[in-house]
Amino acid sequence: MSVLVYIEHAEGQIKKTSLEAISFAQALSAKTGEGDVVALALGTIEHSALAVAGTAGASKVLHVHDERLSAGVIQAHASAVAQAFAKVGAKTLVLAKSSLGDAVAARLAIKLNAGLVSNVVELPHTDGDYLVKRSIYTGKAFAETVLTTENKILAVKKNAIELKTDGENAPVEDLAVSLEESDFASKITSTDRATGDVLLPEADVVVSGGRGLKGPENWGMVEDMAKTLGAATGCSKPVSDIGWRPHHEHVGQTGVKVAPSLYIAIGISGAIQHLAGVNSSKCIVVINKDPEAPFFKAADYGIVGDAFEVVPKLTEAFKAEL
Repeated sequence: MSVLVYIEHAEGQIKKTSLEAISFAQALSAKTGEGDVVALALGTIEHSALAVAGTAGASKVLHVHDERLSAGVIQAHASAVAQAFAKVGAKTLVLAKSSLGDAVAARLAIKLNAGLVSNVVELPHTDGDYLVKRSIYTGKAFAETVLTTENKILAVKKNAIELKTDGENAPVEDLAVSLEESDFASKITSTDRATGDVLLPEADVVVSGGRGLKGPENWGMVEDMAKTLGAATGCSKPVSDIGWRPHHEHVGQTGVKVAPSLYIAIGISGAIQHLAGVNSSKCIVVINKDPEAPFFKAADYGIVGDAFEVVPKLTEAFKAEL
């Protein structure tokens, strides 16, 4: 018996969120005695890149090398994962919570007759009931869910689990699955990808700006700070609505929801819609000249001051330390 981890990859590398899911699965296996942790990758990616899964705790990686799976067709992914789940004799599937992961997990819950818990934030309690703690209400509260099914699916929230990378590279084996034409009945005709050195969904540090920056011509200082910190850039909804920044940088309830280790908000008042997209961040720093800005109530650290004076000084201080 093994714990199976469905991993995602992009630009030829395993996503950090999937490595976190592997570390979670390894800790779960150690706790419950469910056996080895087996990672599963679908689509085109080099075996050398997949071997890194071993550093996070996988004993081996199974690779379904079918180019059709690289497009991320949900039905096909669900079918492939279900077959791998049966072949390794797993009772638990772990994956990262993501737009693709959510859709695949929902279908797998039916295929595997499994109980599904999403937004998992810590290892389940297994003394008595199988009790899983998850984040709800955009991170404002927690719920405890009891799973009673034999098969279980756990979707792990980003940055909720400590990533460990002290293991050795894992062996990678090709896995053959049977996919029907019906698995590819849905077609992805085009994909518009966000651009930038660091993308918002995967970023460990995010620097965002709001209308307090007064115009797109002032975004250079945001980008300079982000580059210094190796961060992604974001913005508030009003900023993207008026065309100062592209829509893929919109952070908030109706935009990209982020959970970085550090979120820096510059000139953003902190409307509830924006907070809903960032309140899972481990540390929030707010820079605003209005001491009554609502964002300060959610901040771990706040700086009351003019962003045009504060941000350049902070950036220079970062450069001196990094």
